[in-house]
Amino acid sequence: MKTKILVVDDSTYTRQLIKKMLEQDPDLDVICVASDGIDAMAKTLRYKPHIITLDFEMPEMDGFSFLRWLMRERPTPVIMVSSHSDSRTVFKALELGAVDFIAKPTRHASIELQTIKKDLIGKVRGIKDIRMDLLRQNLEFLNKKEPVKPSEEKRNHDTKLLAIGASTGGPAALQIILTRLPSDFPAAIVISQHIPRGFTRHLAERLDSLSKIKIKEAEDGKPVKPGTALICPGDYHLGLLRKGGETLVSLERGALTDRYVPSVDFMMKSVARNFGRDSIGIILTGMGNDGKDGMLEIKEKGGYTIAESEESAIVYGMPAEAIKAGAANKVLDIADIPAEIIKVVNKP
Repeated sequence: MKTKILVVDDSTYTRQLIKKMLEQDPDLDVICVASDGIDAMAKTLRYKPHIITLDFEMPEMDGFSFLRWLMRERPTPVIMVSSHSDSRTVFKALELGAVDFIAKPTRHASIELQTIKKDLIGKVRGIKDIRMDLLRQNLEFLNKKEPVKPSEEKRNHDTKLLAIGASTGGPAALQIILTRLPSDFPAAIVISQHIPRGFTRHLAERLDSLSKIKIKEAEDGKPVKPGTALICPGDYHLGLLRKGGETLVSLERGALTDRYVPSVDFMMKSVARNFGRDSIGIILTGMGNDGKDGMLEIKEKGGYTIAESEESAIVYGMPAEAIKAGAANKVLDIADIPAEIIKVVNKP
């Protein structure tokens, strides 16, 4: 059966462009389009789409109002289509229940436009079986303020660096973890979240405002420091470089041919080479298999590895691949990962 899609955008050009892109995949069927939230409500009830692509600046009823109605009345996976300048809009929409987002297509026929098409089709195919119940569960958990109590169990060496990889559903999962780490967290953190260019800085700023630790967008040549999380910019891969007794960020621009940008594997392999047994690797929700090889390398070097469980990952692809490859020391629900992190970084 084909995946039924509703495209919602007030621009006739964008609606037709997205429709044309999606229908190049024989398994996808754009059953209708809508020009605003009111139109989208009627067509959602009538046609019952499997997935909705949604813009937010629309007349009559905007995307936020429609999204609130949708998650209450007929929860359906939503992919936002947003311009780079709308990063605050994107993260507000993720909090309301949108699953993923892509940068809005431009009017220019270019290599970039082809990349957007590939990304759009890939995301639609990847989220068609998403667990909306788990998405709502994770969003509810974000609002809880329960303190994290670490175990008294110790490891026989220090953890100096924590590497986290995520894709679809990652911003909410990262928030659950990072906001539950204490201000005196003794390890440095590096993060690769599959995200388009232009959105990383606001993600870092938003998470920083909610967390006790410092969270920043990673900068080339800057040192990694205990108690600070660095998020790889959307156009780059993040590696590490030892120099003069410090560990520095080394950013490498991603190529259009790269399957994943940022690459979790690229980051974790660099972490394994530089920190080995003094590292932790964590794979969270996301489609595909990025991070599988990097997690395995961390584990083989004596580091500790965690994969998010099927019971909490809204997209189980990346964690499942890591688990299948034998790359995970432990499999945990997202709610249990912060306490596990705190436990394993405790000094002996």
